[in-house]
Amino acid sequence: MGPRTVCRKSLLDDVPYTYLVTLVVYDKVITNIPERVARAVPLCYNDATSAMPKRMCYLDYAATTPLNPEVFRAMEPYFAEEFGNPSSLYGLGRRAKLAIEESIKKISDTLNCRPGEIIFTGSATEADNLAVMGAARANRRAGNKIIASAIEHKAVLSACNALRAEGFEIVELPVDKHGLVKIGDLKKYLDKKTILVSVMYANNEIGTVQPIREISEIIRKFRGEPKIKDQGSRTGAVLPFFHSDAVQALQFLDCDVQKLGVDLLTLSGHKVYGPKGVGALYARRGVKISPLNYGGGQQERRRPGTENVPGIVGFGESVRLAKKNRREESARLKKLRDKLEKGIFRNIPRILLTGGKTSRLPNFLNVSILDIEGEALLLYLDEKGIAVSTGSACNSESLEPSHVLTALGLPYEYIHGSIRFTLGHGTTENDIDYVLHELPPLVKKLRSISPVNLNPNERKETSLPKAFVGGQTPHFLRKKKK
Repeated sequence: MGPRTVCRKSLLDDVPYTYLVTLVVYDKVITNIPERVARAVPLCYNDATSAMPKRMCYLDYAATTPLNPEVFRAMEPYFAEEFGNPSSLYGLGRRAKLAIEESIKKISDTLNCRPGEIIFTGSATEADNLAVMGAARANRRAGNKIIASAIEHKAVLSACNALRAEGFEIVELPVDKHGLVKIGDLKKYLDKKTILVSVMYANNEIGTVQPIREISEIIRKFRGEPKIKDQGSRTGAVLPFFHSDAVQALQFLDCDVQKLGVDLLTLSGHKVYGPKGVGALYARRGVKISPLNYGGGQQERRRPGTENVPGIVGFGESVRLAKKNRREESARLKKLRDKLEKGIFRNIPRILLTGGKTSRLPNFLNVSILDIEGEALLLYLDEKGIAVSTGSACNSESLEPSHVLTALGLPYEYIHGSIRFTLGHGTTENDIDYVLHELPPLVKKLRSISPVNLNPNERKETSLPKAFVGGQTPHFLRKKKK
């Protein structure tokens, strides 16, 4: 097979200056890339030379994680040999059901909850939707107000937007410059109409860890309940309910629901070295939720449908391993993260840390590198075999700035230079050294062709927000009036 050449091409070849282009890199088509980003990417690569990266340095573990070999071994029999439907009464089905029950036990032991309080879903997005929309619709007669933090995952915020169209009142809980929710505002917003509060445990873009127990104490006090001690006998029937998305937190933080005081908790398999396509919702006994789907009687009709046995088995095993390795892995990754952070700030001027420095997950580092486009840097790093993110991978197809970084009060120009590094099991000290060697010259190169020169001590916007947000067409693509 001869050398293959791949080039970028404009979507509109007859237009001399195009704002949206398509990049074709290593047979991968990337559409709707801003032209200013595409111009910064080398025009042509050749496989016969040094085009393909010589090494792979994956630093995007918040987006997804590789499947742990131990997890795959636990799953393997249930793909072919033990393929039974867990609803069937004969041996093959009973063994599948037993495998699910064993996984439930692993997860319930980690969460310190009853086995019957675990609901398996097809993803964390579905679990978030079930928590928010299910609780809202089931308790509508008691109230119609939902409070959600401004930096929730889009799975929560989009569900809230859908409920707004159904007549629910949605209140956005603001955060400070570090991404921490403003507790005083929560106390102010709580009233008799409030049926649900949703605050994520740890943010997926900046890693900020919220004071979940403190928030639950405030909600508990509002409900007129005693302080959190042992909630083992509590049924969770008093409104408002408290939901937290713990997808990023599960690997690193204690998710004991009795200590946290939550009524609903969202989990995901592929963020803890488990399989994709499986998530879970913890729903405290007595919490009334309406199903999103209708069908058979599986999972007490809260989420009907034949269970994904291999996925559930892998999920249970990945949760068990996460709890087992939590302390040691957290300490190891924090040390590597701190080395990366210090090295970046020492070697690259005009850079800002986004989010909090202390109350954050040990594997997270989100920085804003002034005067560059984060997308351009991401593509240059990819050429070096370094995989990072410009924010949430769920947002990668949007040209709008991150809603999380916007909520921190950052100007749009700062947001567009943001890069998220998230470390994981495969990260080594050699990886950190490699990034620190490759990153500074790439930033210098991009800055040399950048027309922007921002002052890090003067955080003011130099462009109109309407050019980026609000669901409007960017100004440079709007048709001029004749």
